[in-house]
Amino acid sequence: MSSAALQYTLAAILFALPGLGRAMAQAPAPVAGATSAQPAGGFGDVPAAIQDAMRRWLFDPGLLQAPAFVAIEARVADIGGRANTREEFVREFNDVWRAGPISHVQLQVARATAAETATYLDAMRMGGRGARLEWRGEVAILSVTTMMGVDTIEQIDAAFAEIVGRPARAVIVDLRANEGGAFAGVSLVGHLIAAPVDAGAFVSQKWAREMARPPVRADADVAPWTGRSLAAFWRDVQDHRLTRIQFTPLAPHYAGPVFVLVSGKTASAAEMTVDALQAAGRATVIGERTAGRMLSQKMYDLPHGLQLWLPIADYYSWARGRLEGIGITPDVPAGAAAAMDVAFGRIAAK
Repeated sequence: MSSAALQYTLAAILFALPGLGRAMAQAPAPVAGATSAQPAGGFGDVPAAIQDAMRRWLFDPGLLQAPAFVAIEARVADIGGRANTREEFVREFNDVWRAGPISHVQLQVARATAAETATYLDAMRMGGRGARLEWRGEVAILSVTTMMGVDTIEQIDAAFAEIVGRPARAVIVDLRANEGGAFAGVSLVGHLIAAPVDAGAFVSQKWAREMARPPVRADADVAPWTGRSLAAFWRDVQDHRLTRIQFTPLAPHYAGPVFVLVSGKTASAAEMTVDALQAAGRATVIGERTAGRMLSQKMYDLPHGLQLWLPIADYYSWARGRLEGIGITPDVPAGAAAAMDVAFGRIAAK
């Protein structure tokens, strides 16, 4: 596939949905020359390849012995024995895992190799769709719909230059439709804090194999991870037992009131962002409990042009512990649709 074709395909996928694996699964067409028909030997070898990838890379391979995982393994083996096309295999696999015991497990027909996809994601731009700033009087509303994209980071930085320069009486950060992504949350938190915030840590398969307990803050006696490359993060998080996450201040700094809107769709990197702001005392969180999908996923190539996304690291917040399967409780519970009005009510009362 040419560089231009790869860029177009991946951009179309990621525009459709802001998450990583979930976004990649929405690709409009297979790569050129690929066939969706069942190969001569069927798909019987794919379940074994999936299980091998999970044993090698899942953040805690011990989970594979749990009854829920064993049951899913049997169902996937059945799908592999009767699926007539790759698309059928992918659809049924994802249907099974949608209600699975952990998040961030998805299968897709590959549109590019795992290595090509990782390279593209590091430089990807969302075409201006990642963040939007609007004003209602003296109140700034910054809607961030994905944590993906170099230009999303640029939009957030530009928004805070305007917010501080105007200045805003209060800021509402709308994350109700944000299902995560990558590093845009670094900028979002950075402009709102005056001192570094140690938020938590990712733990990898090395932690699971060597330790028999969840991490605590005292375990994070390593330098914080810095960088904006997903490929580098995936490599580093797998090379170390624990990866420390710290948010650092960015200029310009906004010191006024902040309200963050969340919903049951707010997930992954967006949840880490909300957690950091709430723990630092820099935001009042309004809305619904967040999704509780807080793992870091990476993609792996499989036979027959398939690609598996699976979680390689689990995240622990120092403020509240594990977020996966739990989510973040808002300071002010409200229906997602009503959260904006509740925020303006709070601002009016100040």
